[in-house]
Amino acid sequence: MIINCIAVDDEPLALGLVCAFIEQTPFLKLVGRYSSAVEALVGLQDQKIDLIFLDIQMPNLNGMELARVLDSRGANKPRIIFTTAYNQFAIEGYRVDALDYLLKPFNYEEFLHASNKALGYFELVNRSNNSAAVATEPVEEEEYLFLKIEYQLVRIALNEILYIEGLKDYVKIYLQDKEKPLLSLTSLKALEEKLPSKRFMRVHRSFIVSLNKINSITRNALQIGKVNITVGDQYKEAFGVFLSKWN
Repeated sequence: MIINCIAVDDEPLALGLVCAFIEQTPFLKLVGRYSSAVEALVGLQDQKIDLIFLDIQMPNLNGMELARVLDSRGANKPRIIFTTAYNQFAIEGYRVDALDYLLKPFNYEEFLHASNKALGYFELVNRSNNSAAVATEPVEEEEYLFLKIEYQLVRIALNEILYIEGLKDYVKIYLQDKEKPLLSLTSLKALEEKLPSKRFMRVHRSFIVSLNKINSITRNALQIGKVNITVGDQYKEAFGVFLSKWN
């Protein structure tokens, strides 16, 4: 698999180094190099780019601002590996769904590690797309959800999810046979839209539950394992419809 990529950095030496690293990596193809985010934004309109090695501290339009612009493209956006001398941008890089974060000065081994992570991501997406194209009927064992967990795209089987708890900026995904939940920087609303409504229900502003994992149920609450979850007022009507199937 070949990944089309560009490098963006206003420092000539840093830009040259990244380009040299790209050119010596067999699965990366350098299709552009830019000394500013503005130039890169124009170039991105003319060609299909999979991956950007992007500096952050640049004049006029910085790398993080460019990442936010590209993030609005949704699923068609190119993916980003940040290259920067400032580690305080790590969390912000995670928020714009960056694949990785290389802290300058970095060597080829570190660059290759980040690039391999990108390769794994694109191969996973490619396999998922191919499987969806040839599938004739849903297979329970192959139903899954992709979530960003600590800069990695992790596949989570839907039938392993017990419930999901929404925090301020994160969600916790509780899985059967796992002591600790998975933590992902996304919203409960975004997850609610991805999950099949016949199998998952939002019962509280902070909770989505797997319906087939419910052990007991009342008018105002439910229990999954040893955890009791209260049904919020705005979700009681929909929950009541589900409850009627238990009677």
